[in-house]
Amino acid sequence: METKNAQPGQATTAGAGLDHARVEKVLDMVRPSLRADGGDVKLIGVTGSTVKLQLTGHCAGCPMSQMTLKNGIERILKQELPEVKEVVAV
Repeated sequence: METKNAQPGQATTAGAGLDHARVEKVLDMVRPSLRADGGDVKLIGVTGSTVKLQLTGHCAGCPMSQMTLKNGIERILKQELPEVKEVVAV
């Protein structure tokens, strides 16, 4: 099988879906907004069409963090990467 956008230690096959580099590129689009409020987001992993994230800094303890994750980050990830089906916090 041909590999596409594989990073060292990641076995991403063509047509198999998401890879860390593509997800990180989209997360870089939302990070300035999070950082403006003293927070950030860390990519924990990608499993199939599910992206696992950890909110850090002020975002970690914010009562609005779940809304930020679902209505903000997940929406943008799905818009930019249609193969994303779910974003979960870990």
